[in-house]
Amino acid sequence: MRDTKVTDCYIIELKKIEGQDARGSLSVIEKNVIPFESKRVYYLYDVPSDAKRGGHAHKELYQFLIPLCGSFDVVLNDGYSKKTFTLNKPNKGLLICPGIWRELENFSSGAVCLVLASEVYDESDYIRDFMAFKKCK
Repeated sequence: MRDTKVTDCYIIELKKIEGQDARGSLSVIEKNVIPFESKRVYYLYDVPSDAKRGGHAHKELYQFLIPLCGSFDVVLNDGYSKKTFTLNKPNKGLLICPGIWRELENFSSGAVCLVLASEVYDESDYIRDFMAFKKCK
């Protein structure tokens, strides 16, 4: 597993094209905006406000999380330090590097989290036990 730190994860502001009229705004994710080619896209929705998602780390997978609607917190842990990001703007996403434990919590009503992943689903890439994760660091 990579020896990454929470400081390696950061917010990326997406290009925002604001409507010149009542049609609204548009944000774009083009090649080279995120540092990986997306091979999988999924989204979380209807998450109860008291529920937590995530609760794992990846050995090699990068993820980019975007709050399409509403807000939620992403708590990152590298085994030594923690950092919380509140995602609440659909033109700003969070890059999560491999080797970082993540938990998503405090979902607002109607929140939708879009996730772009660098690889297709592979169960062997997951670390689902926090103590095992800490031992890998």
